[in-house]
Amino acid sequence: MAASTAAAAAAAAATNVFEIGSYRTLVQRVESSSVLPAPPPKPLLIASPSEAGDFPILIFLHGYLLFNSFYSQLIQHVASHGFIAIAPQLYTLAGPDASEEINSMAAITNWLSNGGLQGLLPAHVRSNLSKLGLAGHSRGGKTAFALALGKAAIATTLKFSVIIGVDPVDGMDKGKQTPPPVLTYVPHSFNLDAAVMVIGSGLGEVKKNPLFPPCAPKGVNHEDFFRECRPPACHFVAKDYGHLDVLDDVTEGIRGRTSYCLCKNGKSREPMRKFVGGIVVAFMKAYLNGDESDLIAVKDGVETPPVELQTVEFLP
Repeated sequence: MAASTAAAAAAAAATNVFEIGSYRTLVQRVESSSVLPAPPPKPLLIASPSEAGDFPILIFLHGYLLFNSFYSQLIQHVASHGFIAIAPQLYTLAGPDASEEINSMAAITNWLSNGGLQGLLPAHVRSNLSKLGLAGHSRGGKTAFALALGKAAIATTLKFSVIIGVDPVDGMDKGKQTPPPVLTYVPHSFNLDAAVMVIGSGLGEVKKNPLFPPCAPKGVNHEDFFRECRPPACHFVAKDYGHLDVLDDVTEGIRGRTSYCLCKNGKSREPMRKFVGGIVVAFMKAYLNGDESDLIAVKDGVETPPVELQTVEFLP
């Protein structure tokens, strides 16, 4: 009886995080230009509520050789629920070593701590640096964990309260890590003073065709990242969706077109993108705003996500 009462209460309190939220959003591109009084170290795509308020922040890192613009629908989804979402463009070309983008993220973090973001927002929109989340997709997920684990050569002062890996990958084919290594293959070895969520794709470890390796191969993917997390942590895996299904429906240019060719995909991107946006919102509401209703509703099956989940794990 108590369990059913708790589930009913969660359902009553929860909103539908998998749909666009109640805030109107503003999206802007900001270049790392010296024309600005306090230019960011890297170009940014910023999605924020356009209404007055004091909002938590999520920094979202793009995947390998992808553009931050490919995540515009995802970060707008997050922003519509009352968050400021910042997607840096860490590089346009990169080799196997991720050290440079880890250091770039440290520089962006220090730019935030020096008040650089506030001057780019509408006057009535305030950023709350005491409620700060860090997320990344694919290699961006590796970068997010690496920064949080102190692998940057640049010291940072801000504290991330939430770390999120969206189908994080720490290597290429055959489970080989790319430098600097993040995974230790020791259970619960990540010493993170933050709540952690790992999202996986069921098709990420499946080859698209014999010519290319899987985009999120076993041995360096979401399973390995979650295995090394300490509580509080959770793990969700979308069964019939692929590594790049979190991207916008339309991704232009050569890289945008090849994003449909390199990885095993689901039938469409929208359900996976809505799921990722929604579960990110639910997780940040729980650990940044102290409102667990949506996360509990998903965990208990009260709120139905737009994808079938093959894994739901919680480390309380």
